[in-house]
Amino acid sequence: MKEQIGIESLTGLIAFARAGSLGSYTAAARALSVSPSAVSKSIQRLERHLGLVLFTRTTRSLTLTPEGRDLHERVLRLLQTAEEIEQAAKAARSEPHGTLRIATSLPVGLHLIAPMLMKWRQQQPNVQVDLRLSDEPVDFVEEGIDVAVRIGELPDSSLLSRRLPAYQLCCYASPNYLNKRGIPSHPHQLVEHETINLRYKSSGQLFRWPFRVCEKEIEILPSASLVMDASEAILSAMSTGAGIGMASSFMAKSWVARGELVPVLAEYAVERQNLTVLWPESRRSNPTVRAFLDMLFSGGSRERSHTIN
Repeated sequence: MKEQIGIESLTGLIAFARAGSLGSYTAAARALSVSPSAVSKSIQRLERHLGLVLFTRTTRSLTLTPEGRDLHERVLRLLQTAEEIEQAAKAARSEPHGTLRIATSLPVGLHLIAPMLMKWRQQQPNVQVDLRLSDEPVDFVEEGIDVAVRIGELPDSSLLSRRLPAYQLCCYASPNYLNKRGIPSHPHQLVEHETINLRYKSSGQLFRWPFRVCEKEIEILPSASLVMDASEAILSAMSTGAGIGMASSFMAKSWVARGELVPVLAEYAVERQNLTVLWPESRRSNPTVRAFLDMLFSGGSRERSHTIN
């Protein structure tokens, strides 16, 4: 019969995992709310029990030995499983509460997520929302992010994911501009109009406008009289009559509803389904995350894991 692991060894494994990840007994002790000497003694007992040297210690550094690195990876997986078990148990008996941390880009956050939050707060009064708007990648663990919403094709990831419903990329202009300059009937007629284009901050490249013509997708780079690096500025400029621009339908929706913008060349608009919601495996059973996803999708697309295609 195999010898069962004792509480003392489990305590040592937890201390060892923290020290290995944080690089010092002091940092591990702070994370565990115990003294550095308690961490040190616990790891020493674990080393004696296993018959292994887990760390190479000097007065200035704490480095995992080869055996320690192998064990550290195994222990981290064990602790992640333990955390998931705890989360699942809590989810079975708890209602959404606490703070939901959402990360997304400024356009998606401003035009898609923020308008939903009033409804969310009405449904979940015990939940606070921390919405973080940035195009920079986020570290779910370091920043404590629960859910992220990203636009565009994403690299392979072990995060859970769902695609949001498709949207359109379409041209828009103000009624005032169209009354003065006329309405183009084909994308090639855009050369006769004032156009406003987007410059990507990340690359400095100009946005190439996609259109569906005769069942094929073509791209046009308009000779824009105005170039801006923020979608919100383009929407604002279009609404004042500065010209024709291209935007996603979810961004232009409120402007169209107010009558400040109207679709142009709508029959040539292209469809995209590259808005992806991401969340860690450890949040799968979190009641707050599940409730937010339910609101986003209202029973829509199915959950996928492992890779984003």
